[in-house]
Amino acid sequence: MTTDRLMVSVSGVRGTIGGTLSPQVACDFGCAFGAMLGAGKRVVMGRDTRQSGPMVCSAVAAGLLASGVDVVDLGIVTTPGVAMMVGKLKVDGGVIVTASHNPMPYNGIKFLQASGAGLTAAMAKDLKSLWQAKRFALANVEQQGRQGHDDTTHQRHIAAVCEICDTKAIAGGKFKVVLDSINGAGCTVTPMLLEKLGCEFVHLNGEPTGVFAHQPEPIEENLTSLCEAVRQSGAAVGFAQDPDADRLVVVDEKGTFIGEEYTLALASAFVLSTRKGKLAANLVTSRMVDDIALAAGTEVVRAATGEANVLAAMKAEGCIFGGEGNGGVIDPRVSPTRNSLVGIAMVLQYLAETDKALSELAEAIPSYVMIKKKMPCPPGAAELVANQTREAFASNPKAQFNDSDGLRVDIPEGWVCVRPSNTEPIMRVFAEAADKNIAETLVDKVTKIAEGIVVEK
Repeated sequence: MTTDRLMVSVSGVRGTIGGTLSPQVACDFGCAFGAMLGAGKRVVMGRDTRQSGPMVCSAVAAGLLASGVDVVDLGIVTTPGVAMMVGKLKVDGGVIVTASHNPMPYNGIKFLQASGAGLTAAMAKDLKSLWQAKRFALANVEQQGRQGHDDTTHQRHIAAVCEICDTKAIAGGKFKVVLDSINGAGCTVTPMLLEKLGCEFVHLNGEPTGVFAHQPEPIEENLTSLCEAVRQSGAAVGFAQDPDADRLVVVDEKGTFIGEEYTLALASAFVLSTRKGKLAANLVTSRMVDDIALAAGTEVVRAATGEANVLAAMKAEGCIFGGEGNGGVIDPRVSPTRNSLVGIAMVLQYLAETDKALSELAEAIPSYVMIKKKMPCPPGAAELVANQTREAFASNPKAQFNDSDGLRVDIPEGWVCVRPSNTEPIMRVFAEAADKNIAETLVDKVTKIAEGIVVEK
């Protein structure tokens, strides 16, 4: 069973370097996006620090230029920075070369609309069809696209974040921060923001080399050094970014990893303390946000996983804020994408305004136990697992089913969800309940179903 296959989804393209994401594949996707946009259009392009980034960028740019599309190279910048620059420069789309939290062998290509948001599911389907059929529209020599450069992304990004927060209040807190940028795209801009906010900080893995000091997904087992640095330095908070700096995970002042789900929960509590409106989150985000919204007299709109889906829900329902439980917060006033810089500013302002420790703010939020597992996912396996999971819970008269993203089953005691990843050849199983034993029972029930199907495949 091979696990190395090119992933093409609403989250973009992901593959391995020297494997499924070849220069030809990258160039062809550039041609496909160029055909979708049309000759004479303009896009911005940025990348994270992966060592394969220049190769993939050059290949995608070649396809765009050959299609008559102008390319503005932003250099090494964050994913939310690229999304923001689509609007700032009033271009027709964007491209980000990043594999986000995937390990070093991977890279990827993410495509943005003229709004700066990721492609909708329908747009992503159309792009995939153009790529598969090679329905390209190559320009003649007079209509070839032109390539330029812009180095203002970091400054504009910081200014946009500072516009939505109280910089004086944060600076007044005189916070000490430990930051782990995983040698990724956040290495340069995030220290600039912390300085602007008057913070003293210790920077771990702060060289933009793309050589990740630990596994890049910001989960507990990968952040032991950050937790220890917070304890040793006496910092008020520790922040961990992923390689393209759209996700943020928080460590409290005791050096305790409080869980990636708390980033959106804390930011939501802060937002609703000063503003009124609906929130949006994906189906596998903790119920903590529902409790926070209920206490504030509002609600959470649920969407399929993928920030493009969350953004669509935000737009349809008029939500003021949203995100995903993997550490992604979305404030469309800054950028229509997950944004770790926004999360940092909101957590710091929440600390400043409440004059409480981070552990106190976290403890004030009703807590749940969430268990997350992942396993190999051969083609077609996730659908079979979802079908058998539905059958396994069908006898429970109180079970509610949502199949907009894999399958989520809600019962009074908790919920469980199984879905294929958009970015890796794996399936993910999530379960959450107030009681750990119930959460474990739910996830084990679905995992056993999945294991049987994966073995058969």
